Amino acid sequence: MIIYKNNDFYIEVHESEIPWLKIFTTTQYKELTHLPKPLRKKLYEVMEIIEEEMLKYYKPEKINIAAFGNYLPHVHIHVMARYKKDSYFPEPMWGKKQREGLLDLPAADLFYAQLLTKINTL
Repeated sequence: MIIYKNNDFYIEVHESEIPWLKIFTTTQYKELTHLPKPLRKKLYEVMEIIEEEMLKYYKPEKINIAAFGNYLPHVHIHVMARYKKDSYFPEPMWGKKQREGLLDLPAADLFYAQLLTKINTL
């Protein structure tokens, strides 16, 4: 589900037990260093806003940020709120499942609304 889109990038929800957003550039670039510097700066600003808002709203143990692009060679950044009681912690979400997750998280809709208010100030 895409929750935000403009001419430079879009933000997509990754279906998961944890809060997990992905930021994609609308133009496909293979590497972060291929982006024009102003776009790269904006992408990092959006990533930082998502991290800050996740920390405030969800109060996770840790925020994980990843940018692999091995399967999908299109610049995108994963921002994930991690909890000691999620199914994979301390492993990455792509790692070996450790347990059944026991999370009781606040509603995502309010988080998305607050996040988009912040992003629209860029």
